[in-house]
Amino acid sequence: MRAVIVAIGVAFIVSLFLTPIAIKVFTRLKAGQPIRAEGPAMHQGKKGTPTMGGVVFILATVIAYVAGHLALTTLPDMQIAQVEPTITALVLLGLMVFSGAVGFIDDFLKVRKRHSGGLNKRGKLAGQIIVGAVFGVIALYFPSTMYDRAGNRTNAETVGSTTLSFIRDIPALEIGKIGAVIVIILVVMAATNGVNLTDGLDGLATGASVMVLAAYSLIAFWQYRHWCADPDYTTGYCYTVRDPLEIALIAGAAAGACVGFLWWNTSPARIFMGDTGALGLGGLIAGMAMSTRTILLLPIIGALFVIITMSVVIQIISFRTTGKRVFRMSPLQHHFELAGWSEVNIVVRFWIIAGIGVAIALGLFYSEFLAAVT
Repeated sequence: MRAVIVAIGVAFIVSLFLTPIAIKVFTRLKAGQPIRAEGPAMHQGKKGTPTMGGVVFILATVIAYVAGHLALTTLPDMQIAQVEPTITALVLLGLMVFSGAVGFIDDFLKVRKRHSGGLNKRGKLAGQIIVGAVFGVIALYFPSTMYDRAGNRTNAETVGSTTLSFIRDIPALEIGKIGAVIVIILVVMAATNGVNLTDGLDGLATGASVMVLAAYSLIAFWQYRHWCADPDYTTGYCYTVRDPLEIALIAGAAAGACVGFLWWNTSPARIFMGDTGALGLGGLIAGMAMSTRTILLLPIIGALFVIITMSVVIQIISFRTTGKRVFRMSPLQHHFELAGWSEVNIVVRFWIIAGIGVAIALGLFYSEFLAAVT
């Protein structure tokens, strides 16, 4: 637990104090956010606000991960495999960094062209597919080599699973390695686009992501305390996952980094996360669902992202089939802006929705364990 707390604290401090530096640097480089002409009129006042702020909390998460491992080396030798960096960390941080890199290219093109277009849809989609495929293969084809105190191999788990999962793997839903890689790609695409569509108001996506990542940190730490690979755990009912403490540490670090960033990103935002941050967070959240074996629980944990994404889908289908719009504007947050709600009211109320989704998901997760042991 100490390592997770250290990672959260380091990520928060790094992000909190590095963000104002980034604001000055991006302002000097004239890396201002272009605003869509067809967007809400009140957004035109945000034109020129520095973007690409996601670089800060992605960097803070990586730094905090290293700090967390330094803290682990000072602990008694409980789990040797948890002290050394793992493939799990490579997959999770890789999904965050390289999904963020796709977003960075998009942000860079927007800034350079002084236009909100950025990377075209095919280019962005291709980037998401490549990132999902590469780290999906790593997650499915590289089993762990873990040893207990006596030096005996205890398990050989991969980061991802060849079965679909809800609270844990569902044996009846075996899809094979190729099918699992395809599912991972789809989850990465869904999560990155979901967070990206939610990132439309000051602090909205950042705050929602904090809740989701905090939930995954709690889930992963619970799995660590009831881990099938732990030779000291004898209760019997356990979780078959790989490196759960590593997952908890990274999720906690990312949540802490987002809180530090939110200090500057809340209304009125002095910096935007941009596609760099939105796609980076989406990639990491997808990795969390995969590594904790809770893929089908993700739509509940990320309920706000799902609702906002569906508003866009509904709007497109309705307009193309009937020529009529269901909402004044999509994504959904802009509909309420045009309905007269203030930006702060929308953000807080949408955070409440995000919190409800997280609460329901955690309730389902823990109730499954309690039902099994009682």
